[in-house]
Amino acid sequence: MNDIKSKVAIILVCIVLGAILAVQFKTVENSIGSGTIPTQRAQQLAIDYKKVQDERDRLRNELDNLEAKLKQYEKGEVEKDVYLENLYKDIEKYRNLAGYEDVQGPGITIEINDPPAEIVFGGESSIIVDNYEYLLQIISVLNATEAEAISINDQRYTGFTEIVMAAGHLEINGVSLGPPFVIKAIGKADDLENSLRIKHGLIWYMENLLNLDIHIKQEQNIVIPKYRKIKEFRYAQPVEEISN
Repeated sequence: MNDIKSKVAIILVCIVLGAILAVQFKTVENSIGSGTIPTQRAQQLAIDYKKVQDERDRLRNELDNLEAKLKQYEKGEVEKDVYLENLYKDIEKYRNLAGYEDVQGPGITIEINDPPAEIVFGGESSIIVDNYEYLLQIISVLNATEAEAISINDQRYTGFTEIVMAAGHLEINGVSLGPPFVIKAIGKADDLENSLRIKHGLIWYMENLLNLDIHIKQEQNIVIPKYRKIKEFRYAQPVEEISN
């Protein structure tokens, strides 16, 4: 088990390094269009960027396999002890609440795309990206309607998720993403959809005043992946109980 944990730690470090390299290559790739980099160099950078992406995906798959094996070992051990089994169930519950487990269930998908090119005025920037605060409002509405899990373009939304605009795209959980944006939410589908389709409400405004192309669909089984970033608490500590 220790060997598996060591491998998991190493792979996590590799994935983080791969993500950093991918962002760097993406930044360079965005500057290619301005002609500042020779064509041959640009092609090589594109090849290197693809290699980094492939390596990242390979490491992520290997990490998933190792985590699955580790969970099997842990589950096998806790089944021998009732106390450990109850403790394990509690840990699984809180991992699920924190977003560190893949989940599935009924809910809705919301696909949001920019207007057709012929009705866009004022440049080539993305209307969604420039007005990404509306994505945050959608998430707030879904949370208020008791959505149990939410993702944006398969990036799990948690209390630690950051959404910021950078160079014409959005950084979500440290991943560069652009339109279309697909928001998935697990919960009672009717309530989730109705909360968004209120007349003169949020979706109405986005469709009629921003001319965004929006499609909402109810589904019986939506899969939302887990939050993959590792959060370490360096400053926040549990409050110690003071005994009387």
